[in-house]
Amino acid sequence: MKNKRINIIIGVLVLLLVGWMIKGTFTQPGIEDLKSGFKEVAKYRNDNNTGPIQYVFAVTLKDTLSAEMITYGNFKPHLKGGNTKVYFFMEGSKVPTTITGGKQNFSPEFNSSWIMLYEKSAMGNVSLTKNPNQQ
Repeated sequence: MKNKRINIIIGVLVLLLVGWMIKGTFTQPGIEDLKSGFKEVAKYRNDNNTGPIQYVFAVTLKDTLSAEMITYGNFKPHLKGGNTKVYFFMEGSKVPTTITGGKQNFSPEFNSSWIMLYEKSAMGNVSLTKNPNQQ
């Protein structure tokens, strides 16, 4: 009788622990929880699976909170040895709808439109750079 009671208590504790872990898994914060109203407009990923993978994104936002831009960039995919760039544009400004890889990621006509650039390098270093061409 005593063993049966211990087994029931252990079983209930295990079920509570598993339920708590499942709840934690499905309630993780994500991009939709950020308050700046991010909207992805364009994205690029190079086709070369043997070399460094490059991701480039063009994103519009309503508010210019730098901490949220870094958090948003950290949510984006990044592969070891690759490079991830996220160009932030204010909502309502001119935004490129197509993006390419390399040093120049979109048409020069959009160079004065982006406000910040999040970049995660091949070594995992994160930087947030303000646009020097911003008017």
